[in-house]
Amino acid sequence: MPTESPTAELGATASDFALPATDGKTWTLDTLKGENGLVIVFMCNHCPYVKAAMPNLIRDARELNDIGINVAGINSNDATVYTDDAFDRMIAVAEEWNLPFPYLHDATQEIARAYGAVCTPECFGFDRDMRLRYRGRIDASRKEALPNAHRDLFEAMRAIAEQREAPTEQCPALGCSIKWKP
Repeated sequence: MPTESPTAELGATASDFALPATDGKTWTLDTLKGENGLVIVFMCNHCPYVKAAMPNLIRDARELNDIGINVAGINSNDATVYTDDAFDRMIAVAEEWNLPFPYLHDATQEIARAYGAVCTPECFGFDRDMRLRYRGRIDASRKEALPNAHRDLFEAMRAIAEQREAPTEQCPALGCSIKWKP
């Protein structure tokens, strides 16, 4: 049964963190943010919703980067139960997909809890002042990619980069629940 993200408290400030990534670096909110903002995508390796969304997420991440918005993926799943989400598998997935963004490991799950993340893939879009302006889906794809799906994340973040308001109607993310530790 898929999990849907709740509505967001738009305007909330991004919670800081320092997390290791598949590129061997430790990233913080400050080192990740772009000139016009940042998108944090809670994702994982095993989720069929993430796998289906990956080509569109990669496309959008590249295009968002061109307008000064960086993207970062965070895996917060319990890898002791879901071994496909272990850090070594994250490295393999990042290489396999040639991810154009850092893929971070939230082993303690503190960051997912701080953001209130509930599912994968779930996107949190922040403006240049690190205020939440978008929370929801990449697009309408589910377990299969929809090639002509409306680009919810990209269009919202482009509007934010152009210093317009984010859309008042935002579509929730839908995917696998985050696998919490007991």
